[in-house]
Amino acid sequence: MDISIVIPFFNEAESLPNLYNWIEKSLERYDFTYEIIFVDDGSTDNSWEQIEHIAKDDHKIKGIRFKRNYGKSAALFNGFQKVRGDVVITMDADLQDSPEEIPDMYNMIKEQDYDLISGWKKKRYDPISKRLPSKFFNFTARKVSGIPLHDFNCGLKAYKKEVVKSIEVYGEMHRYIPVLAKHLGFNQIGEKVVQHQKRKFGKTKFGLERFINGFLDLLTLSFVHRFSKKPMHLFGTLGTFIFILGGGMAVYILARKIYKIYHHLPMRDVVDQPLFFIALIMVIIGVQLFLAGFLAELIARNSHERHYYQIEKTIGD
Repeated sequence: MDISIVIPFFNEAESLPNLYNWIEKSLERYDFTYEIIFVDDGSTDNSWEQIEHIAKDDHKIKGIRFKRNYGKSAALFNGFQKVRGDVVITMDADLQDSPEEIPDMYNMIKEQDYDLISGWKKKRYDPISKRLPSKFFNFTARKVSGIPLHDFNCGLKAYKKEVVKSIEVYGEMHRYIPVLAKHLGFNQIGEKVVQHQKRKFGKTKFGLERFINGFLDLLTLSFVHRFSKKPMHLFGTLGTFIFILGGGMAVYILARKIYKIYHHLPMRDVVDQPLFFIALIMVIIGVQLFLAGFLAELIARNSHERHYYQIEKTIGD
């Protein structure tokens, strides 16, 4: 199979029939073999009924329905487990991503040997209250990750199948799939300017908090990538440094007291000096950090699978 299209959605009943028809129309003049995998992230409207209706007449349609809302990362992860196509396309269900971009993105993967192509909504129809935070978010993501993409948040992306079968998408990490891919050695990451459409139905499911959460997730991802396999390198180093610094201060205070006693100089009790308590706290913190690194090493070596989602219904294999 040439293409698998994974579409996560939440309460998009009005958009889904239009999106399906748009995909069919966009690909009908090509010889692609493809499948469309809809992932219902716990919708409370009749979105799943729309998918069941479409699937009755088209065996290319597959579906996964969550029992409750788990988030976009969970929807993509479960969709990726089901794909069979050589090239995997992801897109949003709100009709703001154009299926007409799929053939060019497919060719970039197959002919130019990219591992991943990310869409770039160079001209956006969102309000400035969304565009400005998005620009800042993408600037930060570029600097931290070292990946020169203009639009990490764009839902329209294309991947080699081995990329989506290798990455682990969880929490809110769907924003950073290119970063996850790069960490696994998939370095051929490209970008394509794509057309952005105005939303026709409903309203956005993401608010301003996604940019705050996105920044925190980026820090988490950077930390996990650098230290998940070697947490002792971080906690042990910090703990040892703080312990030595605090211990050195304590030794200095005690040595100075002994010196003054020996020379019969006026002195204060050790416990009357604030510096002694600062040194004591640093020694305790150093020991705690070292133990935290040791425990993190044990957890990292014995971690279990983190993905468990309650799936209510499926369509197709």
